[in-house]
Amino acid sequence: MSDEQIEQQLDQAGASARRIRVAQIDAAMARVQYVVVQRPGDSTATFAHAFLDGAFYLATGMSACIDPANFNAEIGERVAREKAEKAAHDKLWELEGYLLYATTAQWRAS
Repeated sequence: MSDEQIEQQLDQAGASARRIRVAQIDAAMARVQYVVVQRPGDSTATFAHAFLDGAFYLATGMSACIDPANFNAEIGERVAREKAEKAAHDKLWELEGYLLYATTAQWRAS
């Protein structure tokens, strides 16, 4: 189920309490920058590191092949980046959720 489908179900169910919205995560994802490292140490690995605003580390995606003869830089980068994007997306949900929890907990304690 997609984030949008879940959000739609929550809206239809009348969920009105504070929560993270898909638009917030989409806006944060637009600020993510990726650094790709291919074949470190003459391996067949490709790593894509995701950083929020180019500075705050979120996640890494990785791809590799068994035989160096099969290594394809373009495919390796695409696979590693897709994995990094998914991991960064999930991490942003977690971090934004914690931020909302922390600010709500302070608000309730006051």
